[in-house]
Amino acid sequence: MAEQPSEERRPESSSLPDDVWEKFVRDSERDIRVSAPKEPSARARMVTERLRAMDEAQARTAGGGGKRRWGRKRTPARPARPEGWRTGPAPQVLDGRRSSRRRRVWSAVGVVVAAALAVVAVNPSAALSWLPGGLGEGSGTSDGARAADATPLAPETARPGTAPSDAPAGIPTREEPFAGSPAARWEAGADAIRLPEAEVVNGVPAARIRAVLKGTKEFLVASNLDPAVLEGGLPKKALDLVDPAEKEYLAELRAALREPTVKNDPVWTFTRFDPEEVELAGDVRVRGRMTVEAVEGTAGKAVIKADYTFVYPMARVGGGDEVSRSIVRRSVEVEAVDPARFQAGEGHIWITDLNSEISNDDCREGDGLIRPGFFADRGTGPEPSGRAHDPYDRSKELKPAEDDEDCGVVSRT
Repeated sequence: MAEQPSEERRPESSSLPDDVWEKFVRDSERDIRVSAPKEPSARARMVTERLRAMDEAQARTAGGGGKRRWGRKRTPARPARPEGWRTGPAPQVLDGRRSSRRRRVWSAVGVVVAAALAVVAVNPSAALSWLPGGLGEGSGTSDGARAADATPLAPETARPGTAPSDAPAGIPTREEPFAGSPAARWEAGADAIRLPEAEVVNGVPAARIRAVLKGTKEFLVASNLDPAVLEGGLPKKALDLVDPAEKEYLAELRAALREPTVKNDPVWTFTRFDPEEVELAGDVRVRGRMTVEAVEGTAGKAVIKADYTFVYPMARVGGGDEVSRSIVRRSVEVEAVDPARFQAGEGHIWITDLNSEISNDDCREGDGLIRPGFFADRGTGPEPSGRAHDPYDRSKELKPAEDDEDCGVVSRT
């Protein structure tokens, strides 16, 4: 007669006592139950499904990328500032070259959607608070206030140590275009560009420092905040502010505006959108600082350093509530000289360096416009690559692009 198998077959060579073997079986069953994958809760499944539905609906009606692009430009040799014409030593000749200016272009909607889905499993309540209609507790900003009502940050007086982490929750709409952005607490418009107190620096009189500070602010405003320029118009005021002695630089800028090319794109200097495609859905938020430093080794010279980030909430013209933010960072250096030693053009500025970083734009280059990505744009153009970059991180200096950098991604917009 065949022998009946036991419920738990032991190895034939085993000499373990029965009580030890039974304990081993019980412990194994318990470990299997603990480690077995668990089905997501109904709440987590609901959030995931709603996020997916929103993603699909927005893809059908509006747009979003997942791409960033680096651009770079080198300015041809420039004439040195004219020699002194009153008293004092002749000026040192400049190196005749503006350092490399760059255009770093990024887009990130795909990254944001993927991150939102991932957060569901970790913190369903937080994920619910992002959704329109507030499915979860504490929907909207963390303190229950609207993003637009957030307390403004104090002006930036030094380089921050880290990237901002106090962004309110939410998805940007025409009603709340800065939901989900640290810029919700930034100041708006030209008033956010504050001038430091003018004083004598390296022999440059305070009055001259004050005039160059004012001219630098006017250039930033005319290049990045003028409504006509934002709609693709000619930045005449900005061009008029540049010292006429910078002939090659001005000729280069005007050529870029007339006929943009890959090597000479005006968005390296001026913020311009296509008014037939997008429109501002709110005010422009601005954060940065301006400083004055002595030029080492040359008495009577100082440099104004301006570093500002501009956040533009953009929406499709004529339809949709979706807002896609483009973020532009400009670093500009302007020379200030003692007019008793060096010839200086009154009412103009002498730009010695200009670097740019543009986030949330497609990977095209040379069309003279910034084109923010919407959900419907996903899957078009070059595939994103490279490490994710936080466009709100002002803790690092803006430096020229590396030659191997191209189309990449940002962590948020």
